[in-house]
Order: sequence, then C-alpha cells, then structure tokens
Amino acid sequence: MTSTFTSKKQTKIESRGARFEYGDFVIKLGSVTMMEHFKGILIEIEYRPCIMLSYCWEMIREMLQGFLGINVAKEYPTYFTTQTIMNAMGQQQLHAKQNDLYEPMDTVKQYLEHFTNYRKHVQLHGAMGSAGGSVGPVLLPSTVGMGRA
Repeated sequence: MTSTFTSKKQTKIESRGARFEYGDFVIKLGSVTMMEHFKGILIEIEYRPCIMLSYCWEMIREMLQGFLGINVAKEYPTYFTTQTIMNAMGQQQLHAKQNDLYEPMDTVKQYLEHFTNYRKHVQLHGAMGSAGGSVGPVLLPSTVGMGRA
C-alpha cells in the first residue's frame, strides 16, 4: 500500500537580536535566518503608551526615519491596510485595522507575514536559478508593536 498524503516540511525561520529602550520606545533588531542562512533584518518599533496605531503612527514613523536615516512611507504597514469584512447582516463593509486596539497577536501575525515574504522571496529566486543562497540585508521597518502600560 502506498502513502497518499505526505506533508511538506516547513523550513525553520527565526529572528534573533537585540532589544533597546529609548524613552517610551522599545526597538528590537532581529537578524532573520532560514535554515541557518542569513536572509535579512527585521526592525520592530514599539511605542509603549499607545494601544491604537492610528493615534501614534506618525510618531513611530518619525522614530523610524531618525533611526534608519531614510524616508518611511506615510501609509500604514500592509498588515493594517483596510480590509473588506462581512458584518452580522451578511453585508460587506470596509474595516480599518489601524483603529483597533493593538494586541500581542498582532505582533505575532506581522512576524508571520514577514517570514512568509522571506520564504516566497527565496522560492521565487530559487525557481529562477539564482546561485546565491542569501537574499541579502533587507530592511523591513513595518513590523510595529505597541504595548499596554
């Protein structure tokens, strides 16, 4: 008898690094590795007094721009883009995630989103015959965390 289901083994991907405090901000710099190969850098900025992104996105942007020395887009990170959801009456409506209370699960989901992007990037370049095993340093300043005081 032959096996009809085989599960695809997920590659191990992780982000490890340093944590810094600067006033009300917590900055986490993480080196992303996949199967022990360097893939890029993740930056997480947490503004502790705020629990709703729409109230403090400008301040987080300014912190990122000062920290990185580059211009950061005014748009919210992709995780917070407006989504279409179904309401209780079965009608579609737009939902602005940046106006929701920020919860720890939001940070987890953002890390998963970035890890998925790293995996897709590796698969895309692997399928194109790229000889290099590394994506190189990629700055992803859109992982944003906010704590509850």
